[in-house]
This record gives sequence, C-alpha cells and structure tokens, in this order.
Amino acid sequence: MTSFLASSRVPMLLVLVLFTLASLTGSSLGNFYQDFDIIWGDWRAMILNDGELLNLNLDQASGSGFQSKNEYLFGKIDMRLKLVPGNSAGTVTAYYLQSKGSAWDEIDFEFLGNLSGDPYILHTNVYSQGKGEKEQQFYLWFDPTADFHTYSILWNPQRIIFYVDGSPIREFKNMESIGVPFPRYQPMRIYSTLWNADDWATRGGLVKTDWSQAPFTASYTSFNASNACVWINGESSCDTNNFSPPAWLSEDLDSTNLDKLQWVQTNNMIYNYCTDAKRFPQGFPLECNMS
Repeated sequence: MTSFLASSRVPMLLVLVLFTLASLTGSSLGNFYQDFDIIWGDWRAMILNDGELLNLNLDQASGSGFQSKNEYLFGKIDMRLKLVPGNSAGTVTAYYLQSKGSAWDEIDFEFLGNLSGDPYILHTNVYSQGKGEKEQQFYLWFDPTADFHTYSILWNPQRIIFYVDGSPIREFKNMESIGVPFPRYQPMRIYSTLWNADDWATRGGLVKTDWSQAPFTASYTSFNASNACVWINGESSCDTNNFSPPAWLSEDLDSTNLDKLQWVQTNNMIYNYCTDAKRFPQGFPLECNMS
C-alpha cells in the first residue's frame, strides 16, 4: 500500500481514507518489494520470501543498503532484525531515519559488531539541523544474532523514544523552548546499511574485520509503518480535520514504561554523552541539565 501511495498522484483525502482503512482492518506489516529500494551493494542486498525478508551482505569488496520509498514526518516505526552472527568485529549494521540536505535530521540505531562471545554495542544518536553528538550506548540483554528482535522508533512532535522488543531504552524530549534543536520540520526516509567500519567500530578500531568470515549477513523482516505520517506532495497523511489524530502523535511514557526505561539505563547503558565531562569541558549540552 505504501508504494502505491508514494507513486500515485491521488488526492490527499483518498490517501487519508486508505491509511485509515488499513489501520482498521489490521493491515500493518510491509512488503520489502513494495516499501523499499535497494540503493547500494547490487546482489549483496537480497529480497526473499515474496518480499517478507531482506538480507544485507558485506564482503571485502562492498557493503549494501536500502531505503524506504516513502518519506515520513512523525511516526511509530518497527523493524525486526537479526544481526551478523559469530565474529562480527569491525562491522556496523545501521538502521535509521534521515532527511536530505546539509542541515539534515537523523534518528539512529547502530549495532557495532564484536568478537565471538562478546556483546554487541547498540549505539543511538539524534541529529537536528546537521548536528548530533547526542550518543547513548547500550549492551543488549539477549543475543541479537540468534533470532529476530524488534527495534522501534516513536517520533512525534514532543519526543523521540527508542524501543527494543517493546521496552523503551532512550527518550529524547523536545526542548526547543530552551534552545535545543529538535527534528520536527523535515520528512525523513528509513535507511539501513551493513558496512565495514573497522577503523573505529570495535574497541576503538583495535580489532579489525576478519574477512575470512565473510560474507557477513544481517536480516530484516516485519517492517511496520502503519502508524506513521507519510509525506507526499508537500502534505502529511495525518493532516486532516476529518479524522481524529492518532494516539501515538501525542504518546508519552506511562509509569510502567518509565520503570522499564530506568531499568535499562541503570543496568545496560555503557555510555551517555550527558555524563562525559572530559568531552564537554566547557559545560554539558543544555538538554543534559534538564535530564
């Protein structure tokens, strides 16, 4: 459905009706043929199982990647990933939202590979107007290579929340009122890439990619952007006076999810830019003082 909406010049009212019907009938999981384009890596990016599975591969010659056909301005977006197994040191699997231009916005999941038996590092970041430096990193509480797990981004005008298997791991609030830029004006596409970053990804670049283990493979399934506002012809599929705004557009963390967030940040966070005094000798970024 999303491919049809992106490519057809249909009236915005019809777009809204179709999205509403999809949500009411439970049609949610996407199809990689319909929803994404391969942008890098040629045969190393493969869509399988009638569009239900996508594999990215990395070898010594090249990595690979894909992007969504649609752009989104706010949404609740899910993807299930199974990461590179075994010795994945030096590899990075990136799954993110990004806008165009030199003053781009971006919301990042990056999975930094490691030696066999050592945990992956989940790296998160938020960019607004081309400026990031808002990193938080986590160890996952499961083996992300053994099975598929759900990685979700909730992005609304008030906040960005990163979720893993339905548990929040990070919240970045809109603090424009104190001068902190927030990504809420630029539509973004969904991207994912698998690439070699052994100059920095594993132990600061000390551990290099073992190319005898190639090809490295990351797998994707169960894409869901049914709770997202598609940006088409300068308009949002959520802009209308005829329908009530979706609940996620003003969603917040309830007490149960706040407890889950606190647990993950206490037990699994390994880096927080807001506590790195050496990095910010002139004082922490403004948003750190509000945390």
